[in-house]
Amino acid sequence: MPKLRLPIAIKRGVLVLSLVCAIAPAQAQYRVDVEDVIEIFVARVPELQRRVTVKPDGTISFPLLGSLAIAGLSPSQVEAKIQATLASKVFQRRMPDGRENEVLIDRDEITATVAEYRPIYVNGDVARPGEHRFRPFMTARQAIALSGGYDVLRVARTNNPLFDSANLRSEYESLLAEYAKEQAHVWRIKSELGYTDNVDHKTLMDVPIARSMITQIVNVEAEHLKTRRVDHQRQKTFLQRAIKMGDEQIGALSEQQKQEEQGVKADIEELQKVIDLFSRGSSTSTRVTDARRGVLLSSTRKLQTTVQLMNLTRQQDDLVRQLERADDQRNIDLLRELQDAAVKLDSIRAKLQGVGEKLQYTGGRSPLIGGQRAKPEISVIRKGDKGREQLTAEEDTELQPGDVVEVTLKRDYEASDH
Repeated sequence: MPKLRLPIAIKRGVLVLSLVCAIAPAQAQYRVDVEDVIEIFVARVPELQRRVTVKPDGTISFPLLGSLAIAGLSPSQVEAKIQATLASKVFQRRMPDGRENEVLIDRDEITATVAEYRPIYVNGDVARPGEHRFRPFMTARQAIALSGGYDVLRVARTNNPLFDSANLRSEYESLLAEYAKEQAHVWRIKSELGYTDNVDHKTLMDVPIARSMITQIVNVEAEHLKTRRVDHQRQKTFLQRAIKMGDEQIGALSEQQKQEEQGVKADIEELQKVIDLFSRGSSTSTRVTDARRGVLLSSTRKLQTTVQLMNLTRQQDDLVRQLERADDQRNIDLLRELQDAAVKLDSIRAKLQGVGEKLQYTGGRSPLIGGQRAKPEISVIRKGDKGREQLTAEEDTELQPGDVVEVTLKRDYEASDH
């Protein structure tokens, strides 16, 4: 029995050593790059503890360091470079009492680690493609899980006659409803024009959609027709009422104008009499002045009444023209609307024919056999010493920061064709 313990222990040690050796090179190969976040800590100077991001030019900025190029170095090399640069630097530290204390930084007090790695990206047949935070020892399977898993439905939808047929049927039914609605629209316009009074139920019922939907469409258009007729009649009634009121005002102003003309005539005669008396010395100049003022006032009132009468007459002519054009303009607008509706109806009819032919085509194709599973093909695009390269990967392949994971799902019969 003791002889068996040594070989087992040796085997276990060899296994552990082989695992360590397998992991160590992977870690040693990592190089710091743009978007990595480095955390720097100086033991006796907590003010210098901070995280800095590697900038696009491959450098970081840090107090006492300035700009330091670290892209392409391993994490241990980054720490060594920062230690060598910060060592023996003097930091002026302000004490709570206001005094300044000089701290000589020692190399052993400095640590620099990668706090956050640059993100990875997942693209292709996953539910939520995009960017994800990298975690050490992350695998492609974990990255795909963070992306919502495989988008199996996308594979099923691609070149799948069942999905094509379903989409075409949905589009066809929508076009049928739009066609029935436009036919009811045409009926409503013709009814407003006086071409017809009743709904052509036979034409609408020939459209293969639910009767309840047809009834709803007809009711909406009928209500629209009723509202527009009432609104048009109200507009005409308003114009007729305004014309009637204008006629009454014109009559009153015309009568007032006649009376004022008689008043002006009487005032002029009175003025002539006063002037004659004044010339014979039987009247005073004050009376002449009053008589002239009376003629001026009466003439002014007559002029104002004449202007009001002219303005009112012009307004009355405008109202009459509006009333005369109300029906004509309405018919012009309705004929234009009818023309647009006819064009739209023909367009819908053409679309229906096209979608119907596609439905016949997809209906003749063999449906996809159920139960086929999608096979994932995973590749990793990684930046190496020679630039970016594409690597074939599995779900358990370990990722590195900055990797782009491309996922492609293929059905088994598609994979077998290749």
